[in-house]
Amino acid sequence: MLFKEIHLAGIKSGKITLAFRQWKQAAVKSGTLLKTSVGLVEIGAIETVDESAITDQEAVSAGFKDKNQLLKSFRQQYLATIFRIAVRYHSEDPRVKLREGTELSEEQFVQLKIKIARLDTFSKQGPWTRLILSTIRENPNLHAIGIARLLGFEKEWLKLNIRKLKNLGLTISHTVGYEISPLGEQFIQLLEVEEQ
Repeated sequence: MLFKEIHLAGIKSGKITLAFRQWKQAAVKSGTLLKTSVGLVEIGAIETVDESAITDQEAVSAGFKDKNQLLKSFRQQYLATIFRIAVRYHSEDPRVKLREGTELSEEQFVQLKIKIARLDTFSKQGPWTRLILSTIRENPNLHAIGIARLLGFEKEWLKLNIRKLKNLGLTISHTVGYEISPLGEQFIQLLEVEEQ
């Protein structure tokens, strides 16, 4: 479930407490914590609702000027159901604290190596983690399509897998492009020392 940045800002401030989506079936579950650019957003109660039952006040609580503007945001999917979803800001993204770590213990280093090896082992592309980390390190803020062209990977596959590295605290995503996090830099340096 994706949100526009303006809506995320509203959720973080507490001004936005609802979201409306038009789906064939619910794409999220109540209690889910979504990782977003402003931190974790918690999904609350999810209910189906008839278009006629939506009020202007609910539309405002979802970040729209009125009900009409909200309805225009739908793509009019055939036979899709409208879901009213309670949302609230939960907390900062734990990956932020993780990626800022600059003191990797021996045990943490070993655990990261195991996780990285697992990503390589189960990839149909073969080993890719070091290649992508090195490319991001050498080309900070290069966008996904640029990295994909350099390495010969498909862009959507690349973005999905860079997200896996981000979840480990090794990379940072920007509005455009990526960079290696402080934790990622230390991890790479320890690998390089180990290989000497």
